[in-house]
Amino acid sequence: MDLREKLLRHRKDNRLIIAGLGALLLVFTAVFFYLQRGRDLPSALVANRVLLFVLWYANVVLILTVLFVLLRNLFKLVIERRHRILGSTFKLKLVATYVGLSLIPVLLLFAIATELLQGSIDRWFNTPMAPVLERGNAVAQALYDRIERDNRRDARRTLREIRGIDVGRAEERPRLTRRMQELLGEMELDLLAVYEGTDFVHAVLNPQSGLSDLPEPGRDFLGEAVATGTAARLLDAPEAPGRLVLAAVTSPSTAGGGAGDKRPPILVVAGSLLDPGLAESTDGLIRDAQSYRQLEVQKDDLRASHLLIFLMVTLLILLASSWVGLYLARRVTVPIQALAEGTRRISGGDLSHRVDVEADDDLGVLVESFNRMTQELESNKAQLERSNRELVEAQQLAAWNEAARRIAHEIRNPLTPIRLAAERMLRKKQQGDPGLGQAIEDGVDIIVREVVTLEGMVDEFSRYARMPRPRPDHVDLSRLVGDALNLYRNLKPGVEVEADVDPSAASAWLDGEQIRRALINLLDNAVEATEPPGRVTVAARRENGHLEIRVADTGRGLPPGSREKLFLPYYSTKGRGTGLGLAIVHRIVTEHQGTIRVEDNVPKGTVFTMELP
Repeated sequence: MDLREKLLRHRKDNRLIIAGLGALLLVFTAVFFYLQRGRDLPSALVANRVLLFVLWYANVVLILTVLFVLLRNLFKLVIERRHRILGSTFKLKLVATYVGLSLIPVLLLFAIATELLQGSIDRWFNTPMAPVLERGNAVAQALYDRIERDNRRDARRTLREIRGIDVGRAEERPRLTRRMQELLGEMELDLLAVYEGTDFVHAVLNPQSGLSDLPEPGRDFLGEAVATGTAARLLDAPEAPGRLVLAAVTSPSTAGGGAGDKRPPILVVAGSLLDPGLAESTDGLIRDAQSYRQLEVQKDDLRASHLLIFLMVTLLILLASSWVGLYLARRVTVPIQALAEGTRRISGGDLSHRVDVEADDDLGVLVESFNRMTQELESNKAQLERSNRELVEAQQLAAWNEAARRIAHEIRNPLTPIRLAAERMLRKKQQGDPGLGQAIEDGVDIIVREVVTLEGMVDEFSRYARMPRPRPDHVDLSRLVGDALNLYRNLKPGVEVEADVDPSAASAWLDGEQIRRALINLLDNAVEATEPPGRVTVAARRENGHLEIRVADTGRGLPPGSREKLFLPYYSTKGRGTGLGLAIVHRIVTEHQGTIRVEDNVPKGTVFTMELP
């Protein structure tokens, strides 16, 4: 999965989480709304409580999200440091520094803001606002109550004055109108209306009030008056400024013209139009008093919601500080980690590795210099390997020339006694010498012995010539060295053989059988050259990306001037053998793309060092 797919998947997951939280918010808000509506609370109070609930939910979700992200980042930092990941300590210190630097002022600001908020809310609710608003509300309510009482009194008087008039007869209508207009002027009302039950009969309006049409009081208002005998209502006046205060009274039901026929009660509605300014002032006082009472009820919720907001801002600042610390730490640690990995790869021999990471400023220069150095190392290595190949070839040519010369010399040596033995037998025969039989026996012995010598020489050279190329594999070097040393322990009393294999070199990639053969040849020479008391040590370690295997002895050392010829075929300092042992060692090492060198072992002895890639 590439980076683009990961980002798209991450974005999709975030959208699902946000959608789920939004759906939960809608469900919880709806449930909370219906619970509040079921308590018969005012609509404004319900709306305020719903808004506070939404604010609480949003704050709690944000706080939990911020805490989760903050704690997750800190937990990752602790885990990285526990696993000793490169740069984790620096990253943790940088994040701790940023969080620490921001924590003190943020907590101080949080404490001061909380105290100021607490004091402001307390002072707000402790100021003499409540008595003022309550008195204003009482005055406004008393004004409405007085107007309602006056209108109810005028409606009863009107009901008494029209008791002798049959409001259901059309011929009585002019009389009803005149009386209602007289009463309207006497009582300084703005509206008088007569109903029979809830059915409209007649109404008169004060032309100076601005009312041009009879307002509709509502059938619920009329029904309440019929049912209870009286009712009151505050209406907006149609086509006129101000508020209309209505009061209604009813008379008991009266008998009609037929026997047993009951007519609905007579209902009189009296109305007074309030001045627009006065109406607005009284309504404002009432609204202010109601709002203040709602605020008092929600005081604790307001305080808690503001505290949540402050806490959320504090956590957001801490999150921003930790994020900035992490961002800056990554800008430093990521290139450092890449450089460390590049160093490890290069020390392992992978000179083709390049550090590919975004970095700027000094780190960018460092990364560029590192890559340029690696490129130069790779180029130098390629040039060196090419030079070495031209040299492992010139040396081979010289070695084969020397080998050919030495082979010719070694073959010539046994041919002389063979020729002399044959000539001696021929001469004995020609002379008829009675000692011919003994001469034949002696000559045959000489010829057979020298031919056997030639055969051994040819076999050893054949093995050297057809040595297979290495087949590297994972090898337990500790075990390989131990097996080789076991062949020489207690072989020569007084000469100790021991191993010193570093744990970093315990496992290697090489041809185990060929390296074992090289070790045996070196050990054979070392043990032979060491007289008791003495010691032969095989040590292995990793050095500068290479594997070093050292065979050191405390023997007699090398003759002067022999080091340049040690690894030539058929050269020996022991006076016996074929002289191919060290040549085989040299070939095994060079076939492994390595080198071998010989040095003096201080204070005495010799050290052979095989350096393998």
